[in-house]
Amino acid sequence: MTTTRDRAGTRDRILDALETLLLDKGLSQVTLESVAATAGVSKGGLLYHFKSKDALLAGLVRRLGERADQQLRTAVEQGKSVAEWYLQSPHPDNESDALELALYRSMLAAMRTVDGPQDTDEDEVDRALTDVMDSWKTALDNEFQDPVQAEIVALVGDGLYLRALLGQPPGDPELYRRVVARLLGR
Repeated sequence: MTTTRDRAGTRDRILDALETLLLDKGLSQVTLESVAATAGVSKGGLLYHFKSKDALLAGLVRRLGERADQQLRTAVEQGKSVAEWYLQSPHPDNESDALELALYRSMLAAMRTVDGPQDTDEDEVDRALTDVMDSWKTALDNEFQDPVQAEIVALVGDGLYLRALLGQPPGDPELYRRVVARLLGR
């Protein structure tokens, strides 16, 4: 008998395979068949979890949101604010932080989901991306009384993360610390 845990494991294996294909080959080379083969499941097994390629890509984005939410919860439990978490840049070389590495990998793959032409104006992947970004924005809005300050933090955090995803070297650590302190009113 198949258990919920088995289904979740298969689902994650499928999404891991999708991430690998997106990162190694790009969206144009991703097919349901290639994902199924990479995950070691039948196409029917893949379709049991994801009814279409759009649903598969949206599932990847939703998992990104779940990973980010988990990382945020961990940061808050360690005494960080939402803004401090949002303003951190990823450290892909830090192998000791598996959660951060998983989030970093998911973000890179999710960025690849927007490589190709969109079938509709309101597709499932767009909705999933919007939901994830809106949840992060809502958390920042809830932390700041000033919506302009919340927006500035969001924009700076987005820029820091994009810079890291593009492989750009980090800026001067002292200047970074001063920027964060000013943004957080310290």
